[in-house]
Amino acid sequence: MSQLAELEAGIAEIASRVAGSVVTIGRDGGRGAGVVIARGRVATNAHNLRGEQVTVSFQDGRSETGQVVGVDIDADLAVIAVDTRTASALEWGDGAPSLGKPVFAVANPPGGGTRVTFGLVSATGQAFRGPLSRRITDAVEHTAPLARGSSGSPLVDAEGRLAGINTHRRGDGFYLAMPATAQLRERLQALSRGEAPDRIRLGIAVAPTQVARRLRGAVGLPPRDGLLVRGVEEGGPAARAGVRPGDLIVEAGGGEVTNSDELHALLDRLEPDVSLTLRLVRGVDELEVAVTFAGVREEGSA
Repeated sequence: MSQLAELEAGIAEIASRVAGSVVTIGRDGGRGAGVVIARGRVATNAHNLRGEQVTVSFQDGRSETGQVVGVDIDADLAVIAVDTRTASALEWGDGAPSLGKPVFAVANPPGGGTRVTFGLVSATGQAFRGPLSRRITDAVEHTAPLARGSSGSPLVDAEGRLAGINTHRRGDGFYLAMPATAQLRERLQALSRGEAPDRIRLGIAVAPTQVARRLRGAVGLPPRDGLLVRGVEEGGPAARAGVRPGDLIVEAGGGEVTNSDELHALLDRLEPDVSLTLRLVRGVDELEVAVTFAGVREEGSA
């Protein structure tokens, strides 16, 4: 058998073995994808969700309403409880795929059928930003093409075993996936049980310093380094302290803040019964606010 014939047979086998475990997330063709990881449980990217309930569509054409049971926004992961019926859980591979390993991206696009694309792992140990700017590390980069709506879909090895969960395009024909390591499996199992990550959070979304400088310059404000608050969670710690969208965080805990990684590292060191002083620039005015965190060690955000 020629190498092309072997590849053709391998792709057909992977489609047959994996497609039933791949789902579409959202209505009207979907906004993302997911993969069955256990009976009644589907894993996807957190950025695919809009609320606590979501439509999950299966390869056989069936659509069910699923309930979000666990979200880790900072890791861009979520688990949905849904009636999977005959859709089986995808078998896990033996860890993170290595550089040069052949991989396949599998999706069930709108209109029916199964899409399987082939590629190679082009880099390991990569990093990217989650939905709320926290840095996610140890991703793998690969070249198996992904269409829009494929985030959350499985990346599989030549045996059809889960090698990673696709996240997004990197550009120029490269894509990122969170590798199917033991750590990822444990994290998804915890989310399946409804266990939230143990993190202190401010409840804000921020933009980096270069964006803040550009936007302040565009409205005639003097340049200033800091993190621009682009969103504030209603009822969250920052909102209760009076932080508003458009504020510029220039100091946290008495030290300068120039990037979101510094802010996240500071939050990770805090105990829940302490307060954190933020120095803000609002327009041309400076002010300080004290943020308290009692009872907010839970999922996601900065």
